[in-house]
This record gives sequence, C-alpha cells and structure tokens, in this order.
Amino acid sequence: MSHIPLPIDLNRLDKKSPDTEVIHNVIEARDTAHKLITEERYIDALERIVTAMRELRAFSDFDNVEFKAIFAALLFDLAEVHFLLKDYKQSEKELDTLFKVLENLLREDADRFGPYHILAMELSTRILRSRKKAMDLLIKQRIAVDALYEKVNSGVVAATDRLVDSLHKVAELLGAAGDYKAALKFFAEAIKFSKKRTGKVTRKEIKMTIQMAETMMRVKSMTPRAKRLLQAVLPHAISLETIELEEEIIALLEIIDGEKAQEPRWKTFLHNIVRPAKNKIK
Repeated sequence: MSHIPLPIDLNRLDKKSPDTEVIHNVIEARDTAHKLITEERYIDALERIVTAMRELRAFSDFDNVEFKAIFAALLFDLAEVHFLLKDYKQSEKELDTLFKVLENLLREDADRFGPYHILAMELSTRILRSRKKAMDLLIKQRIAVDALYEKVNSGVVAATDRLVDSLHKVAELLGAAGDYKAALKFFAEAIKFSKKRTGKVTRKEIKMTIQMAETMMRVKSMTPRAKRLLQAVLPHAISLETIELEEEIIALLEIIDGEKAQEPRWKTFLHNIVRPAKNKIK
C-alpha cells in the first residue's frame, strides 16, 4: 500500500483552533495506520483509520478545503485497507466517494490536487475487480486529467508515472491470462498517458508499443494491425538510437512476414496429416 501524503496546509488554520488539533490527531492516526499496514496488521490499521474518521467529525467546517483534503486521504486509506482485507465491495464504494471528493477539490485548486486525482485513477486500476469497470472509469476521468496537463507540475508527472506503471502491469497480467482484447485496451491507455506526460515518444512508449504488437500477434485476425503498429514505431526507435528495440521490432516484422509466407504450405501440411488420420478412424 502507498501512503498518500495529501497536501494539508496547516497555515490556513488558526493554530489555536480546535480544528488544528483535530487535523494533527488525524495525521497521527494515519501515520500509525500506515505502520500497521506495513506489518500486515490490517484489522488494527482499519481501527485506526475509522477512529480518525470519527475524530474528523469534530471539525467545525465541512466545506473547508483542508477538511476535504484530509477526508480524501482517509478515503484512500480505507479503500486500500478494505481491499487488503478482501472486502472488495466496500473498497469500491470508498473509491467512488473518493472521486467525488477529489472532483470537488479540483475545482478548488487543480494545481494542488491534480496529482491526487491521478493517483486515485492508479488506485482504481488495482482495486476494481471488473476490468471493464476500471476502463470505463479511466476514460470518464481522463477528461478531467486532460486539463491538468495544460499546466504540468512535478506532482502531476510523478502521479502519472505511477498510473502508467499500474496500467502497464494490468495489461501484462491480462495478456498472460489470455484476455488479449482487454490487455490491448490497457496497453493503449498506458501509452496515451505516458505520451501525454512527456509530450513526445520516448523509449518507454516504444517498449510498451512493442508489447502491444506482440499481444496483437497472438490473435490471428489482428496480425496486420500489429505489423502496421510496428512499422509506425520503428522510425521512433531509430531516431532515439535504441538499438535493442529497433532489432526487436525488425525481428517481429520478420516473424509476421515469415508466417504469412509459410501459411499456405503449413495448411497443406496439416491437411495431409489430418486427412489420413480421419480415413483410418472411419
């Protein structure tokens, strides 16, 4: 589990105010919960987070930005802990509430809270059991993310790196499980977010594109698309002087062309093998 350090600006609160004490107590409870999670004491961690939620109710102004920020942090924690406890339904409910809170915070200050919106998207790729639901959510939230890149900051870049890595990992797992079409969707999203982060094609995008083409090659009808994809990314590999990726692309293109050339002979061979066997059975 990742400890999400939401930017709580205590300078916006009166130091002598009871609200400041509430925030300090909640932050302390979160830190304790995080330590318990690293020790795999998930029930104890949940107890600390729930206690922090109760503590937060004593805050005087629920419309206060700092209140909403610390509330979002606790929702991150709750979603993660319930997922670790295999209470997936509750975890998904908390994720849904988290997005509603973050959408509100984005309207308050997109620069400040933008990275955490992207981290919530990264969280969704890990805890949503339905990959279709995860993909639908990502596409829906991408509209809000697009605006963040008009004024990119280091927090957005770091959060996007995590999101890309998470999408990439899901794509690889789906591909390994044989769910090729779903894997391709996650590869596509990972590449889109990665290119948006850098504003150009880098080694990372080329590598993921090669993996996407390899996945396409496992579906016979998609082999022509795989070839076009590899041909499109080859000039980028050459311009970046990534020799190993360039060689990998050329090797895959040769495999595709070789299989196409051998296909008629292979079909004839299989036909000749199968036909005598069928006759014998009859």
